[in-house]
Amino acid sequence: MSDFSSPTPSERLAAGRALRKVTPRSSLAGFQAPTRRFDPLKVLAAQDRVRIAELVPIRYGRMSVSPFTFLRGSAAVMARDIAGQPSTGIRVQCCGDCHLLNFGVFATPERNLVFDVNDFDETLEAPFEWDTKRLAASIHVAALDNGFTPKNARAAVLAAMRGYRERMLELSRMSYLDVWYSRVDVSTIEALITDPRARKAFAERVGKTEKRGNLQALGKLGTVSKGGKVRIKDQPPLVQHVALEHDTPEVVATITARYMATLSDDRQQLLRRYVFADTARKVVGVGSVGLDARIALMLGRDDGDPLFLQMKEARTSVLAPYAGASPYRHQGQRVVEGQRLMQAASDIFLGWYTGINRRAYYVRQLRDMKGSANVAAMTAGILADYAALCGATLARAHARSGDTCVISGYLGTGTQFDDAMADFARDYAAQATADHAELEQAIEDHRITAVMGV
Repeated sequence: MSDFSSPTPSERLAAGRALRKVTPRSSLAGFQAPTRRFDPLKVLAAQDRVRIAELVPIRYGRMSVSPFTFLRGSAAVMARDIAGQPSTGIRVQCCGDCHLLNFGVFATPERNLVFDVNDFDETLEAPFEWDTKRLAASIHVAALDNGFTPKNARAAVLAAMRGYRERMLELSRMSYLDVWYSRVDVSTIEALITDPRARKAFAERVGKTEKRGNLQALGKLGTVSKGGKVRIKDQPPLVQHVALEHDTPEVVATITARYMATLSDDRQQLLRRYVFADTARKVVGVGSVGLDARIALMLGRDDGDPLFLQMKEARTSVLAPYAGASPYRHQGQRVVEGQRLMQAASDIFLGWYTGINRRAYYVRQLRDMKGSANVAAMTAGILADYAALCGATLARAHARSGDTCVISGYLGTGTQFDDAMADFARDYAAQATADHAELEQAIEDHRITAVMGV
């Protein structure tokens, strides 16, 4: 806890400004791979060794679709690249995989829709600009994937970085409690949309998101067995029952007890009202493909009262080799605690456990009014507006753990930081495009097996 001798906000702003002499903002600009850069495909192959072998080709199939999907699946590659660049040393709780599609809408425990960072598999304390660099690069790559000009791509990145910088300045002037309670409500976003067509499209997407609950999931994922029992429907290879030792009733009870021990008493009481019905493997995402990811169907007062939980394997963050180990030995707890620290409101069923296979898992609801933007359908102008929203949202997430005054002092009120991030994004987009081409060539040469369209 701080005491009255702590530096004042003015002193902390000055400390941030002073850091510019140690690490100039211009030193964060650009990216040039070293002459003897590591092989990105070998970095990915190293991850494959701890993944489910039959799912790895799906991962490569999804990554090969475009430079943007490659970037989404190669957080480990980018972490290694960024770690070799100049750093501010200003540490916050980072997302660790802060690309454009790891933001989205979801419901708070009060059933309000908010917009926030929504993926924390790689979360770890690290320099704040590691997140802004990944966000900036993903925006630039996504813009080019959409067929926009490099000028359009740069404009979107600049909008995101301006949103981050200006929001961080606002947060530096707020009380700690006001920072903690701040959030981005969907109603606020809708009010900012001036184009009538864009506002209508946004409202329609929100309407669909509000329907993405457990009942909707049951309609898509559930079926009734011959014995009249509600079960998860096999949809191979993405959803299927896999005979594993930890599907036995005794082991399910053990795992449930381990998981419930990480929940607060009131949430344990709620979860005890549900009865376990079924579990199956469910392949999700791009970068996560190959890790053990499962869903569990729980039933409440009747078959029309379902609860879907998702259990995802958690491994060491890709940032850890460069930023240091997590203070949490359990990687599932690392994910959960990082999510709680960064998000304005978190899932009431967030928890973790160690499986019978000794792997670490975290647990959350599968669908709780969760939705993400359709970036591929955006115009250049809408992408820039969306990027600005993501930048401002990331600033709020960082502010919950970082020193807003120091960060704001370093960023300043001019565009130097924005320009540096835009230059980095331009250069790293070129690198990601080259890496994607290398993956395509490896698939064509049959050095890597990929399953397409799944």
